[in-house]
Amino acid sequence: MLTGKQRSYLKSMANTMDPIFQVGKSGITDNFIKQIDEALEARELLKVKVLNNSLLEAKEVANDLAEKLDAEFVQSIGNKFVLYRESKENKKISLPK
Repeated sequence: MLTGKQRSYLKSMANTMDPIFQVGKSGITDNFIKQIDEALEARELLKVKVLNNSLLEAKEVANDLAEKLDAEFVQSIGNKFVLYRESKENKKISLPK
């Protein structure tokens, strides 16, 4: 569980990031979950965009993915959301205490 200070730190890091994944009308597939899992292991922090043609809400998708991937939901703004998960092998982000 992230503290407020840690969440704020991650939000500031995610502010300059571009989304690297998009959720379309096909929604969340097993392949999509696998790709997000690999990206979280490599990057720890990532931003995802939910396209307008998707019938899903960004916050719903974010919470669903966070639960399935054992990740932390950082924030959701409009149709974008940010997820964080500490990498097991190549840790890059050191969170404040």
